[in-house]
Amino acid sequence: MRMRWKTSPSLTCMLFFMLLLNGMSLIPNGRHKLLYEKGHKEYKCVGCVLLVSIIEQLAQIHNSTAKEALERLCSYLPEKLHLQGTCFLVAEIFGPNIIKLIESKMNADVVCHSIRFCTQKAGQPFCHLYPPPKVGLDVAIKQSERMVSNQIKKNVHRLSGICSLPFMKHLCENIQSFIHSKLPYEDFDGDKFSTFPTLRGYHWRGRDCDDRQASVHPGRRPDNWDAEKDSNCNGIWGVNPKDGIPYEQKFCNGTESKGVIILGDSAEAHFHIPPEWVTASQMSKKAFSNLLEVFSDELDWPQFSGATGFLHSTIGGWTESFYLHLRRRNRCNHRDYQNISKNGGSSRNILDLVKSLARSQQFDKPAIVTFAMIGNAVCNGHSDTVKHMTRPEQMRSNVVQTLHYLNSLLPKGSHVILTGLVDGRFLWDNLHDRYHPLGQLNKDVTYGQFYSFLSCLQTTPCTGWMSTNATLRNATSERALQLSNVLKQLAKSEKYANFDVFYMDFPLKEIAKMWHQLGGEAWQLVEPVDGFHPNQIASALGARIIWEKILREWPHVLGKENPFNDEIAAVFKDQGGH
Repeated sequence: MRMRWKTSPSLTCMLFFMLLLNGMSLIPNGRHKLLYEKGHKEYKCVGCVLLVSIIEQLAQIHNSTAKEALERLCSYLPEKLHLQGTCFLVAEIFGPNIIKLIESKMNADVVCHSIRFCTQKAGQPFCHLYPPPKVGLDVAIKQSERMVSNQIKKNVHRLSGICSLPFMKHLCENIQSFIHSKLPYEDFDGDKFSTFPTLRGYHWRGRDCDDRQASVHPGRRPDNWDAEKDSNCNGIWGVNPKDGIPYEQKFCNGTESKGVIILGDSAEAHFHIPPEWVTASQMSKKAFSNLLEVFSDELDWPQFSGATGFLHSTIGGWTESFYLHLRRRNRCNHRDYQNISKNGGSSRNILDLVKSLARSQQFDKPAIVTFAMIGNAVCNGHSDTVKHMTRPEQMRSNVVQTLHYLNSLLPKGSHVILTGLVDGRFLWDNLHDRYHPLGQLNKDVTYGQFYSFLSCLQTTPCTGWMSTNATLRNATSERALQLSNVLKQLAKSEKYANFDVFYMDFPLKEIAKMWHQLGGEAWQLVEPVDGFHPNQIASALGARIIWEKILREWPHVLGKENPFNDEIAAVFKDQGGH
């Protein structure tokens, strides 16, 4: 199939800097803007504080100078695309001033304000992550500014045109070449199946088995029972020589096979920042070896997610997904999954998102579609956060439009499950007094401080829940409950020709209870770096709970267990893998 990928020059030129200087890891609600992009200067402050903190801690752990720590950090980066060499070049520009300030015992907040990566807004306090110096932030910053050259301050502003700098051109060209070399075609629009894993490839939806033919893709009704070729990529094809019956007909006919589709936000895309990227004691070359691949999946890991995960987890916990449960129930469902989730997905942009769903009423099998926008309707980074939350009437209108669109797209016999919003008070209640990875070494940064720092910069993914203000946290949960009730009422009232509609609460309490029964603690269910998303364990347990609920209450949604599963495994082994 033809893919369309339009490489953004700013993206390709800035991949390297998204690691070193960008707060992208802390912005999961769709505002993934690149460093120095107009209107998003605050992100470079987060990134700078992160970088300087890492240099300080590397020096402390390895009993080295700040200069040696910076060189050590550069040495960890992949040599691919000259990232390592470029790091050393950039270090030549900023390193001497950063090193001078660090060795003068200035903390990361003071350093980044001094070199103008962080700025104080008029009438606003200095935003800081660490406890202020004894002399106060204002005095410490003025003292350190006198130690910084004017040239370094100018260089901060020059970085917006980083790819035009002579020593950066080669890097930018190499990154562009890397992306294009990984793709068989020049463009990608995200609504097709692929033989490539990342860049919205088969990590996101079942791997294509013939990328040249649009009529061949996962989820298709078999063409002539796949007697001659595998038209739906489930690894079942050919004719049984003993009785002359096509295997697809023999093993799959009448088994109610169907696909799994998730319409979700960053939680369902499975947003995850490797803790070893920000924890100095865990850093190594190996930790950064897959850096480019991770960025090409948008810092998401759908291949391990609770909705469509299919690979063994390499990020902790284990992989358990709704797709794997459905595949075990009926191996004819092999590879029939689509993760149509996005960092920033919500009911407000769902109509744009759902248009990338690939399903044909004429040629494809039915599907189980889950609508799981569990946070962004109430989460935003605005200081007046309540004003920017989705209102109940907006939620109703957006979801109804989405359901109407799905009715025009999904084959008859499909099912749609609406999932309620999460109660995000769980975050503050379980994390606020625990140490963030940046604060674990010296016991100086709690999640409460981390949340306040992001809120001050207005780079927080959720002002309402990641807040010291209990009244605001409660108000955010109240709005989330109102929006969940809208979904619950829609499940009762809306009727469609091609699917039935169900509602379920997001099972956060059940996940925490199950984890506690397994000997765990609630704080262990949250992503450690961003302090916001459900982690691998929470995703796996959530998949188990959701599966059991549907099996118990709406078993027809899942279809009957395929009596030929063992025979399929005997004949086709792993069915071509994933």
